[in-house]
Amino acid sequence: MNYDNFFINALDVLKQEGRYRVFNDIKRISGKFPNAAYFSGDQEKKVVVWCSNDYLGMGQNKYVIEAMHKAIDKVGAGSGGTRNISGTTHYHVLLEQELADLHNKESALLFTSGYISNEASLSTLVSIMPNCIIFSDELNHASMIQGMINSNAEKKIFRHNDPEHLNTLLKESDPERPKLIAFESVYSMDGDVAPIKEICAVAKENKGLTYLDEVHAVGMYGSRGGGIAEREGIMDQIDVIEGTLAKAYGTMGGYIAANKYIIDTVRSFASSFIFTTSLPPAIAAGALASVKHLKQSNLERKKHQENAEKLKTKLRQTGIIVMPSESHIVPVLVGDPVLCKKASDILLTEFSIYVQPINYPTVPRGKERLRITPTPLHDDLMMDHLVDSFKEVWKRLNISGL
Repeated sequence: MNYDNFFINALDVLKQEGRYRVFNDIKRISGKFPNAAYFSGDQEKKVVVWCSNDYLGMGQNKYVIEAMHKAIDKVGAGSGGTRNISGTTHYHVLLEQELADLHNKESALLFTSGYISNEASLSTLVSIMPNCIIFSDELNHASMIQGMINSNAEKKIFRHNDPEHLNTLLKESDPERPKLIAFESVYSMDGDVAPIKEICAVAKENKGLTYLDEVHAVGMYGSRGGGIAEREGIMDQIDVIEGTLAKAYGTMGGYIAANKYIIDTVRSFASSFIFTTSLPPAIAAGALASVKHLKQSNLERKKHQENAEKLKTKLRQTGIIVMPSESHIVPVLVGDPVLCKKASDILLTEFSIYVQPINYPTVPRGKERLRITPTPLHDDLMMDHLVDSFKEVWKRLNISGL
């Protein structure tokens, strides 16, 4: 039996459907973000990155870099182990305190990524509550879905950002069973914002526990970067807030913030937390500096929103279809996986613009898109070049919208 054929055939299907993922070889240039070097074989060329999740450019922030250098000089490279075996450095403790304060919660807990924080927290909390039902937004992230699957609990799906449908499902359920309502504040592919207040009201009316993923909002919204919930003044209505340190904060890691009993339960029972080596102390130190900076600085947030709105306007004025977005994410509809990948390739190789194609299963078939994430560091010249390049590529490929 040739086992390789199983894998080759599976990969061939992805390639035929235009869904095969290519990991472009990019080297960021310290101090010059969003400029970068792109490597193809032996060739190197300068490009402008338009799809980075380093939303505010904090991965290049001088205070963050300085904090990381100092931490390496003081304590070395690695953490030394898992959190309960020598891997809880003082940087981890300080960062968790800072994150708890950010969300006005009693405690916080660090993970190695936002994926793990969702998977570990949801699977653990739900499994601890006997006969619990999960109520999940239909467009929740893969990490949330995996956590729900691992919990082995009953799951009900409510329509995206639809409190009325959620209420209907809750009313149909046994009022005595524990319930967890899981949803995202900002849907990362469209950029729409959840009606958090309304969802929380429905959840509380039906005695449910609320779990909010703020991965695409922390650092970018709210007066101190506490996310959409902080901006709306409703952090106290949410039981568990989950976030990342890898996007707006420009470093790496995930976390949850909640009351001390919830945090201690996840800390004590989640195997993917317990048995994973902790974040390197330099990463924790950099994240700590980033969180502190964005608590007191609104300059990055203000410029970020201005640039996002400016780019949406420029693209729409050309006739290019920008999908509805209430946030910093600029999704440009292509509607075909092969064309989406081809457009991305041409933009990169001919116009020195790096923007990643987003195809099924990340988004529904027919909704394939280029997902642009302008940062505070993209200037008007870069925007004009992007818009002109899109117009040329759209005409060449006969993509609808022009």
